[in-house]
Amino acid sequence: MNIGILGCAGRMGRMLVEEVLASEGATLSGGAETAGHDVLGKDIAALAGAEPCGLTVSGDADAVFAASNAVIAFTAADAAAVNARLAAEHGSALVVGTTGLRPADLEALATAGATVAVVQAANMSIGVNLLLGLTRQVASILGDDYDIEIVEMHHRHKVDAPSGTALALGHAAASGRGTALDAVSRRIRDGQVGARPRGEIGFATLRGGDVIGEHAVVFAGEGERIELVHKASSRTVFARGAVRAALWTAGRAPGLYSMRDVLGLD
Repeated sequence: MNIGILGCAGRMGRMLVEEVLASEGATLSGGAETAGHDVLGKDIAALAGAEPCGLTVSGDADAVFAASNAVIAFTAADAAAVNARLAAEHGSALVVGTTGLRPADLEALATAGATVAVVQAANMSIGVNLLLGLTRQVASILGDDYDIEIVEMHHRHKVDAPSGTALALGHAAASGRGTALDAVSRRIRDGQVGARPRGEIGFATLRGGDVIGEHAVVFAGEGERIELVHKASSRTVFARGAVRAALWTAGRAPGLYSMRDVLGLD
């Protein structure tokens, strides 16, 4: 399968390039960066620390889609709608690991899913997606007799809060309880906030240092506490999951899929 990478010069982009080069059944077909980027014209593989492959970084995402069976995008959220349109126009599958997507971005991905296979996940890690399934299951079993708090920590450079993964965990917990997260979430506590309402799902956001990603779902009951925890020690787990998702789209019917679909968890 020919796989292209958008945002190929960033930290995740370089890991994705390296993972594609190392994955059986995958061939690197191109990579793109934003117009004016200082890596344009440089060898894509060499940027990732691999042997030069003869493909150079392009400023034209359209060309990457044209050359690819699947494209992986870990780009800025404001590029999601354009990427979705290009995927549909070229018939290329699309794997999106971007966080901070807006409702309009998700709608654009769903529209593209009517034409091609689109995999979108706030976190491509296999472990995190297992955590999502466990969170839904535990929340369903315990109900609102147990308070739920979601605690996440990331590096100082992360721009969105709570993280996309934390919100996905919140949605999983709410789904397990048969409710909508927006109706029960508490993002901020400051000052005299009163007693914690029954059924509330709270979030705590920590930022600092070079933490790649840590998430905990706390179920606090009377006399006991259950914690489900995932800690990422390397970004390679995200690249590995994304390439696995891209390979999974081969021959797949059009649709908007999640990593749960890729992993066969449903």
